[in-house]
Amino acid sequence: MQTYDILIVGAGPAGMSAAIRSACLGMTTIVIDEQPAPGGQIWRSIEDNIRRGAHRELGAAYNDGAAVVRRFRECGAQYLPDTRVWQIERVADRGKPVASNDWIVFLSRAGAVEYIRARHVLLATGAQERPMPFPGWTLPGVMTVGAAQILHKNARQIPDQPVWIAGSGPLPLLYMNQLLDAGGRIGGWLDTTPSGGIRRGIPALRGAMSGWHDLLKGLLWSARLRGKGFPIVRNVNSLRAFGIGRLEQIAFRTESGLEGEVAASVLLVHEGVMPSIHFTQAMGCSHRWNDAQLCFEPEVDTWGKSSITGLYVAGDGAGVGGAKAACTRGELSAIGVALSLGTLSIERANEVGAPLRRRLRHELAMRPLLDSVYRPRDEIFTPADETIVCRCEEVTARDVRLTARLGQPGPNQLKAFTRAGMGPCQGRQCGYTVANLLASTQCRSVAAVGFQRVRPPLKPVTLAELSALDEPS
Repeated sequence: MQTYDILIVGAGPAGMSAAIRSACLGMTTIVIDEQPAPGGQIWRSIEDNIRRGAHRELGAAYNDGAAVVRRFRECGAQYLPDTRVWQIERVADRGKPVASNDWIVFLSRAGAVEYIRARHVLLATGAQERPMPFPGWTLPGVMTVGAAQILHKNARQIPDQPVWIAGSGPLPLLYMNQLLDAGGRIGGWLDTTPSGGIRRGIPALRGAMSGWHDLLKGLLWSARLRGKGFPIVRNVNSLRAFGIGRLEQIAFRTESGLEGEVAASVLLVHEGVMPSIHFTQAMGCSHRWNDAQLCFEPEVDTWGKSSITGLYVAGDGAGVGGAKAACTRGELSAIGVALSLGTLSIERANEVGAPLRRRLRHELAMRPLLDSVYRPRDEIFTPADETIVCRCEEVTARDVRLTARLGQPGPNQLKAFTRAGMGPCQGRQCGYTVANLLASTQCRSVAAVGFQRVRPPLKPVTLAELSALDEPS
């Protein structure tokens, strides 16, 4: 069986850029991706959209991905789409670790499972939307802005009814402009950005000026929306959705106490993004609490190397920075792998990496400002008692609070007591909410509470698939 120099999980901006660079450096490279085509979430279905002429309405930042995808297709790296990675572990001999530091990566595709051996693994699994539970968020008709954008990119599905948007951050602004360009209608925008955003952002404003064009782009998006005539309600801090069988009505309240109710059939919500850490948690990587983005992120060095030898993390999975920064981080991680393999000397690696680091500083210049202005509101972390926080197991916030008072359990004990985090999503949708509820109930910090332990398989795999798997030699 061939052993690859580097196996990359994810074909988004970071994964593709890492593959391009590693292939150029002469490393044997394979990329595993769940999606049917490269692009990740940000450049999803870009090749199909270009072919059918639907890419223009998605904006210049989306179209930037076409060149990266083309170079990825041509770089010579092996590419396995429609493939799920469900376990990564060290090479072992009958359960006992051996001298080799190689990895065995188990994957599932076309109804069968197999494994691949690699000297280094690079996780480029990107970010996920921050869950924002509120009463009624499980009703049909309520979904995230990111999910609606996926439908738009994949199949150009545009809601035939006016859409209400509730949330904060750049993505709702972008999506609303994309929706209007595609002929969609907006019923109204419930802006959940906490008041005082400009004041919070002043310390970071000077450093962000090198990214002035991105700042201008956001201001133009906002100005266009203000001129479209639909209602915009600022500083919303409480949401409720009502309906029999599906969404029919939204109730909201603002920081100043203004209350309102509106009829709606579609509500799209968004409260920012955070690194996807399920792989790194399952593999035992060290993590740190990012207080600016209110999330955990894996600890990595300047090359993207994690606390575990041979395991690298690049892109938004190592800390949210956007598509451009993800591309640069992917290239730096590929150089770091080449350095580890001895393909590059430390002097040559630093020489090649220096312009990339300068570019990365420029690409991350806006991040402190965005993190300050769009800091998530406190209410999403401590939902009302009747709110379902674990959708898979239908565990409510009341269930978590009551259990949190029984001997001060941690997130793993609470998982056993309530089953929160044991469903198909394995805590992706409830992990942070549970941690925040534990922290607020027990008067601790989220950093002290920690995150749920993640167990393999990381993605669903059937018993039939497992039984047909040959034992790795």
